[in-house]
Amino acid sequence: MDSSLLASRARRSTRRTAFASTIAILALAGVVGLALPQQRVEAQFKGDGVQTPVGRAPLSFADIVDHVKPAVVSIHVTNGGAKVAQKGSPPRGKDLLPDLPDDHPLSEFFKRLPPEFRGQPGPAPGRPTLAQGSGFVISADGYVVTNNHVIDGASRIQVSFDKDNKFDAELIGTDQRTDVALLKIKGTQSFPFVKFADKLPRVGDWVVAVGNPFGLGGTVTAGIVSAQGRDIGSGPYDYMQIDAAVNRGNSGGPTFNLDGEVVGVNTAIYSPSGGNVGIAFAIPAKTAKEVVEQLKSSGSVSRGWLGVKIQNVDQDVAASLGLTEPKGALVTEVTAASPAAEAGLKNGDAILAVNGQNIEDSRDLARKIAALNPDAKVDVKVLRGQKEQTVPVKLGKFPSGKEVAKVEPSKEPQTTEMDQLGLTIAPATGGAKEGVVITEVDGSSDAAQKGIKSGDVILEVGGLAVKSPDDVAHGVKEASKLGRKAVLMRIKSGDDLRFVAVQLKKG
Repeated sequence: MDSSLLASRARRSTRRTAFASTIAILALAGVVGLALPQQRVEAQFKGDGVQTPVGRAPLSFADIVDHVKPAVVSIHVTNGGAKVAQKGSPPRGKDLLPDLPDDHPLSEFFKRLPPEFRGQPGPAPGRPTLAQGSGFVISADGYVVTNNHVIDGASRIQVSFDKDNKFDAELIGTDQRTDVALLKIKGTQSFPFVKFADKLPRVGDWVVAVGNPFGLGGTVTAGIVSAQGRDIGSGPYDYMQIDAAVNRGNSGGPTFNLDGEVVGVNTAIYSPSGGNVGIAFAIPAKTAKEVVEQLKSSGSVSRGWLGVKIQNVDQDVAASLGLTEPKGALVTEVTAASPAAEAGLKNGDAILAVNGQNIEDSRDLARKIAALNPDAKVDVKVLRGQKEQTVPVKLGKFPSGKEVAKVEPSKEPQTTEMDQLGLTIAPATGGAKEGVVITEVDGSSDAAQKGIKSGDVILEVGGLAVKSPDDVAHGVKEASKLGRKAVLMRIKSGDDLRFVAVQLKKG
């Protein structure tokens, strides 16, 4: 065999041997902390954890649990019997599903849960009912964080630590929008406490949940952060998703990182069966901390209020407005006597920016406005009638209630077919004083695909108020002249108002 070929094979064999040795050394370094010439890899144990080249990994959660568990409490709530019955609330068993008002941010979430998740039947009306949840102490003088829905309607609140010693607690304040409540343990003694984390955990980070599932007391579960920025249909705030086991009774309990800091407040689960399926949602520490600070200082949370109902701008809506991309928030209704009404904002305005900050969607607008103080002055950039303009608005304080409007459908109308829209419409009669009523919808039309149905009322077409079927025809004609592929209509379905961009059929 050629001597140069033998030499080449010998060199490759030497390199393979050296590479295998390096891999073995790297594996050993992960265990004993061997320092390599090119890279220093140390095994540093901290709370039964090991520092690896890609981050810290726990060998056990025991040290973390020993550190945080003394600050986690069980919440025991008594709801006054006769008082609750007079409100018309159904009796409840030992579960955590409250009788929430329709405008509560978690109302729809709980309504979708199956019947078996609602616990056993409660006592007869007029008797006190009991409920249990979780919470955690955030200061030595006994301030406790839990969920608003855990203590909602309580006539007496008690907290107990792992040793089952109970203390009476008073309610300092609640915030329904984030489902956070702040309690204060009565007494002067010092209590163990934990702190909120300043750093947002990454998806994949280890977390430990501690709480009172099914009334069992201090129970520990572990998992990872499954997702961030989850929208669970409870308002503009995002939630963190974890896969640590969370069940009934864990509500209000903390989720910790490996440093023993609170990264979230457990508030809801997704469960077709009523039990844990590995999908739980927690209020992020940053949101909870901001709310708690306001509750502690004033007993309530003050948020900026614009006074509009809004929806997202999708591709078709953007096309109908002449926008190059689907961003912003579309005003579907301006609340009477609101800051928006006083400033002159109108239905159909597309809000593009607030104080120079671009608006991504309706939830982004809601968050940005809520983060501002009441009475703050803001510049709202809107697209109105093909032109951008800036409207100065003085914000108000976010109210607790909401306004609704009612429209009665017409009866036996004279109908007009709108082939380009796939709709048949008629003048509004009865209680409806504006718009035209949709009497039929072509099932193959874009309008049907977007949820428009008979009985809905068309209030505006292309930004112009509709009083008759002729106004609808005029709006479609104008959209066609502008070369638009869709026409934007303001629709009223029952009490709900929204804008729908309906694609035009080619005639």
